[in-house]
Amino acid sequence: MNNKTTPKDFFLHVAATIVLYVAVGALIDLVLSLIGFALPDRLSLYMTTSSLVWPVSMLVVLVPLLYILESVIRKDIVSIPEKLEIWVRRWRIYLTLFITGATMVCDLISLINTYLNGEITLRFVYKVLAIFLIAGVVFVYYLLDRGQARPVKKICSKNIFAWSGLVIVIISIVSGFIIVGSPAKQRAVRFDNQRASDLASIQWQVVSYWQKKGFLPATLVELADPISGYVIPSDPETQQSYEYRSLDVSTGTAKFELCATFDMSAQDTSVGAVYPVMYTGSSVENWKHGAGRTCFTRNIDKSIYPVAEINTI
Repeated sequence: MNNKTTPKDFFLHVAATIVLYVAVGALIDLVLSLIGFALPDRLSLYMTTSSLVWPVSMLVVLVPLLYILESVIRKDIVSIPEKLEIWVRRWRIYLTLFITGATMVCDLISLINTYLNGEITLRFVYKVLAIFLIAGVVFVYYLLDRGQARPVKKICSKNIFAWSGLVIVIISIVSGFIIVGSPAKQRAVRFDNQRASDLASIQWQVVSYWQKKGFLPATLVELADPISGYVIPSDPETQQSYEYRSLDVSTGTAKFELCATFDMSAQDTSVGAVYPVMYTGSSVENWKHGAGRTCFTRNIDKSIYPVAEINTI
């Protein structure tokens, strides 16, 4: 019997271990994000589809790579059965069993602790179950993979868990693609987010102009300030200027309007998409918009944004 570990064995098992751990981490991250989108938390107002893009990208590459590495390792074991007992394989299996087992135990402890504290929610339960399921599939797969005995029943059971893991990955990736949408949609979302950010920047420059001079600028050109370095932004896609106009001024207030042409409706981008906000007293005015030309009317309250007193001495 030859239990010698060759450099090929070592690097195959180490590579498979690293790929497995990173892929499982990406899968958990993806599933938790999907649950967050399905059951949004009012305290989590800043979820965007970008939280799905990275784990989906990782899984698309890492899962096929993992199955290729595992296939090569299995072929080596079939040709040389003694490789079942090489030290790097045993260490890999028991390390994985330890980590996944500890993860499941900590997961259950967290669930029980949260339940006893009366803070349990459906969203939290789903996340705990998702982590337990993913870790459990990996745990049972490697539990069945240890030892020399390879009866048909054991191999079939192991394959069931291998395919179960693949099904979970495929469902998660497909769900991620559905939420994220096409690259064209993501590009449109980014353009719209930039437009909203540009309008917020212009808005505060208008407010600053009002506070310094006591009247609104007639055009956006008046906001340009080479000393402070402020350059008036333009539409990131068309390079056209944003629309601005000063509206009627009443006692103590000033009103203006900002307009932009958006690619998509804000509610079509993502659950909890981030848009810049301005605070006026206790209310929050966001930049939610429809597809196409959308205008935002803003009132400047002089009691909140007073005009600065100019010293004539």
